[in-house]
Amino acid sequence: MSADFWAGCISGAAGIIVGNPLDLIKTRLQAGNELHPTSAASLRSTFENASTLVRGATAPVIGYGALNALLFVTYNRSLSFLSSYSGTPSYPQMYLAGVVGGLATFVVSAPTELIKVRAQLENTGAGSSNTRLSSLSIAKQTWKREGLRGIYLGGGITAIRDSVGYGFYFCSYDFAKKLLASPSDPNTQNLRAWQILLCGGIAGCISWASIFPMDVIKTRIQSQPLLSAKLQTTTAASPLSPTAGSLLPRSPQGVSYGTTSGQTSPSSSISQSLTPTVRKSTLAVTMDTYKTEGLSVFFRGLGICSVRAFIVNAVQWAVYEWVMTVLQPKNPGLNVLNEKILA
Repeated sequence: MSADFWAGCISGAAGIIVGNPLDLIKTRLQAGNELHPTSAASLRSTFENASTLVRGATAPVIGYGALNALLFVTYNRSLSFLSSYSGTPSYPQMYLAGVVGGLATFVVSAPTELIKVRAQLENTGAGSSNTRLSSLSIAKQTWKREGLRGIYLGGGITAIRDSVGYGFYFCSYDFAKKLLASPSDPNTQNLRAWQILLCGGIAGCISWASIFPMDVIKTRIQSQPLLSAKLQTTTAASPLSPTAGSLLPRSPQGVSYGTTSGQTSPSSSISQSLTPTVRKSTLAVTMDTYKTEGLSVFFRGLGICSVRAFIVNAVQWAVYEWVMTVLQPKNPGLNVLNEKILA
């Protein structure tokens, strides 16, 4: 395996571990939970116990390690190909390579994001039980009930979000490094640790700001209740059931995500049990969200997300650069492109 593969894998896992508590708040805000991040009482209720700090982190730690490895390998190879004739990579080439890298991660990011979102929103509604499912259990239930299509629910908007975001991500990181480089020593490989942290944080904030409305839509789509009316009555204790611990426990301001609200009456459950829950399309979710909550909803949680993005990506880039310096001398001839990219 190449140095950038391992550097991406390790840095991706490190970033998720650091940023998961803030990511939990962001996800619940986007899903429409009645959470006010400036309220101490609300924050305490968000972190019910110590385990809440890492809720939903299992899938991302495993998945984002692979995702980040795939991202950096694809980005580096794509940029090498695009700049093979021009020599020094240009920003349009960096952006396009980032888009290709983002699209390549879709296979991993779509199911990982879906499982993470559901784990973080699990049992947040009224009437939910105290029994909580692990990321693995949620993945198994989703696969059993929905199959491959359920695992990749929201995959289209996830792919677009990642391709656009990673294009800005790599361009802004390179630009920030060049700004902080000393005029007497323009080699960006000689930046100090705090400068790498700052550049990584800036890149994270810029990339997330560019795609945040799409991320809100993605969260709404992936947190739609997926069970049929029959499962609402037969598995009422399940955290994935729309009537017990619904993934969108209280549809904000009357928004319905493809299921009936409240309890299903015995007289209607027989006829409804033959009709599966209808998922709303990306456009339908977007329009319904805008009509009921206005334009501001697409930026709900941006403040928390920006703080998280700065911390996570500062750590992630610092770890990536450090691992690259450790592994590259031991692997001469590998990742020749990185000397060009990181220079």
